[in-house]
Amino acid sequence: MSVEVLDSGTIVNFVEDEEAFNVSIRDRFAHLDADHDGLLSYSELLKELQSLRVLETHFGIDVQTDPKELAHVYKSLFVQFDHDSNGTVDLEEFKSETKRMMLAMANGMGFLPVQMVLEEGSFLKIAVERESNKLGLAA
Repeated sequence: MSVEVLDSGTIVNFVEDEEAFNVSIRDRFAHLDADHDGLLSYSELLKELQSLRVLETHFGIDVQTDPKELAHVYKSLFVQFDHDSNGTVDLEEFKSETKRMMLAMANGMGFLPVQMVLEEGSFLKIAVERESNKLGLAA
């Protein structure tokens, strides 16, 4: 993990850079697709959803959460990815929903920079690294 500074532009520019975004999506999808069938089952996507820790922390402090409530939240998140409701998520669904979620984060973040703790290899960390590399090349 590392502390990084980013703003909505960092995220939007990453998502709009189709080549960089698509490479990141394909890499993450391939990593999650444990059985290499080209589809993500609920159990395969669950690890990624759990890494978001949507209800398990409050301002970085672990809190006790009802396991049934967590299961319901994770199932609801999976349904958001499973656009055709066939019980699996294909690469296009994964890309589309990830893009939608990242743009929603950017929209909520606004134009002022914020400091965040980012996981290595996360889409946000990749976006920050991409921006830093572009700035380094411009200098």
